[in-house]
Amino acid sequence: MLIFTAFADTANYLYENIAEWVQKEFNIYSAIVTGSGKNQTSLKGIKKNDFNSILTNFSPISKERQKGFGEIQGEIDILIATDCISEGQNLQDCDYLVNYDIHWNPVRIIQRFGRIDRLGSINDSVQLVNFWPNMELDEYINLQARVMGKMVLLDISATGEENIIEVDQTKKMNDLEYRKKQLKQLQEEVVDLEDISGGISITDLTMNDFKMDLMEYMKDNREKLDKAPMGMYAISTVQDETLKDQVRPGVIFTLKQVNQLIKTEEDNSLYPYYMVYAYDDGTVKFSYLHTKKILDFYKKLCYGNTEVLEDLVERFNGETKGGKDMYKYSQLLKNAINNIIGKKEEKGVVSLFSKGGTTIQRSLFTGIEDFELITFLIVR
Repeated sequence: MLIFTAFADTANYLYENIAEWVQKEFNIYSAIVTGSGKNQTSLKGIKKNDFNSILTNFSPISKERQKGFGEIQGEIDILIATDCISEGQNLQDCDYLVNYDIHWNPVRIIQRFGRIDRLGSINDSVQLVNFWPNMELDEYINLQARVMGKMVLLDISATGEENIIEVDQTKKMNDLEYRKKQLKQLQEEVVDLEDISGGISITDLTMNDFKMDLMEYMKDNREKLDKAPMGMYAISTVQDETLKDQVRPGVIFTLKQVNQLIKTEEDNSLYPYYMVYAYDDGTVKFSYLHTKKILDFYKKLCYGNTEVLEDLVERFNGETKGGKDMYKYSQLLKNAINNIIGKKEEKGVVSLFSKGGTTIQRSLFTGIEDFELITFLIVR
């Protein structure tokens, strides 16, 4: 077992309270390496401050102990260390690493784990254990949210496999091209990860969770989806208290760009589909650049709800005269499309709501005809 801590005082504390006990109870030898000249071990035959001797007897196979320390009997099974050995050491005999404290820089955490998760390991698996501050302390220093946020950015910008502080047994290599687009989206949206109140995972910035939900649904409902007409709508209401600050009465539109010769300047992770959330007052609060946020709202508003909210439908039918007067929603849709194409259109979205047709008459408009309405969710 390799136990890392950022501070020599903490390492000394652990060694003083562990070494004698584990030797007496389990006949296990311990050692401490801090790089400050106070290195120690309970294994006989090693100079107390011999840095290399301690590491060699902790990982005898990778360090080839037989070539220089063959006379020493026994091995060191618990090594307590600071970050003085977090780089440049091959300790892959070890199969269990503990971060007794979490460094502010997530790269340090990866470097620590890299001491044992290396080519040449004789172990079938290696285990990483992280100790986080208790809740009271973390509320003060916000360590978990900051480190996990930084780890997410590191994971997105590297190979997709760097996040070693998130437990996800199903994680597979992510699509590099998609993450490239996601990075650009992060640049556009200026996500301040340190302001997030809780920890986040890589899937909080990608669509993996939604893709998995969709794949599960499509296993049994592909035919139903294939036959679904364009322009379907539903009505929902805010029941989750956590949504009330951001989710207000309005409409979430899902559109498809039918003219694929033209692309918007910004990357859209759902292209050629767009999602836009417009409030009842006409404000487009969440554009297609906030697709992940809109999908989060969608999921909390609708997921698992299979019953029609008849009172809301009855009220909607009364407001729209049974769907014949869609002026209000036409205006909201116009604002949503204007938000996408960046142009101000004076009229014409009404035809999207006409029975049997969801493509705007090409002779009337410029730009709007490039879209068709897939679905819209009315939020009450």
